[in-house]
Amino acid sequence: MPSMGTLGVRAPMGWLGPSRPVEDPVVVLDGGFVAWAGPRSSLPAGVAEPDELVEVDGFVMPGAVDRHVHIALADPRAVVRGGATAVRDLGWPPGEIFPLADASETPSFDGPLIRAVGPMLTCADGYPTRAGWAAPGTGLEVRGAEEAAAATMEVLSRNDLRVVKVALNVDAGPTLSDQELLAICDTAHAQGALVTVHAQGGGQAERAVGAGADEFAHCPWSERLSDDLIEAMATRTRIVSTLDIHSYGASTPELTVAIDNLRRFLLAGGTVAYGTDLGNGPIPPGIHPGEVAHLFRAGLSPEGILRALTFRPLEPGEPADLVVLGQNPLETVDAYPDVRVVVRAGRRVR
Repeated sequence: MPSMGTLGVRAPMGWLGPSRPVEDPVVVLDGGFVAWAGPRSSLPAGVAEPDELVEVDGFVMPGAVDRHVHIALADPRAVVRGGATAVRDLGWPPGEIFPLADASETPSFDGPLIRAVGPMLTCADGYPTRAGWAAPGTGLEVRGAEEAAAATMEVLSRNDLRVVKVALNVDAGPTLSDQELLAICDTAHAQGALVTVHAQGGGQAERAVGAGADEFAHCPWSERLSDDLIEAMATRTRIVSTLDIHSYGASTPELTVAIDNLRRFLLAGGTVAYGTDLGNGPIPPGIHPGEVAHLFRAGLSPEGILRALTFRPLEPGEPADLVVLGQNPLETVDAYPDVRVVVRAGRRVR
């Protein structure tokens, strides 16, 4: 395959990663990776001027990562053009999602990099097996602890995320037993993998923490969690936000509860990651300004929002994924709707 050549992106301001705001940054991309990133005045002599230099009046940052999507229900092209250069799919039939994830690593794919867990583990007739949005095979039913452990190994054998998704949605039907849930968590942890949980309904968040889950795929919204539980979550788990899925821009009781839970979780020192549940409802693709606004309302600082939105910094050897916004998000959270440039794997897509 012929070389793409080197691409440089220059802007008046930028954020290259945690605690790395930069004035007059230049990011040089070569072969799908970052060759150099920093102030233009510090460009080393050993780094050649790029073959093409894109100068944008804006703010350069790493590409955004949406850590909760159902990408088969969305438009991948719109996702990447909206500033999300990578996504994590948290539930879809393996025969469909894994080929799509493989395709996302090819140069011809017009969309974000896709990583996927495959099916969610659930009990017989448990969520999402009867959910209208979920294709057949989105849920993998287990019966008993032994079958739960085997299903965990099956899921992990097919996804390179090393993440297992568990459904604990008592509002939509039966849920896994404590023994089945423990078997999933113990098996995943023995393999060095993580467990992310859809916890919905009274007591389900507490069950997830007690079993050793590592992450909540949604900020809990169906009940106000106790301060003791919030403290335990902050030391043991991460929350993926998915706040606007409960509001779509409106004020709802579910959103109010979720933001209160997230605010107290953050005050207790917990970590939050940006995620939208894209595909499961009218969530816009790419960086969703509504989700960002809710994160700010919950107490994340402007830099905290950038940390939640991104994964890999802009530094040598990292993937050549970046976004240029029209305004500085360290000064205003209203910067995110104005996406001016997107580069994914070293190629300009917007």
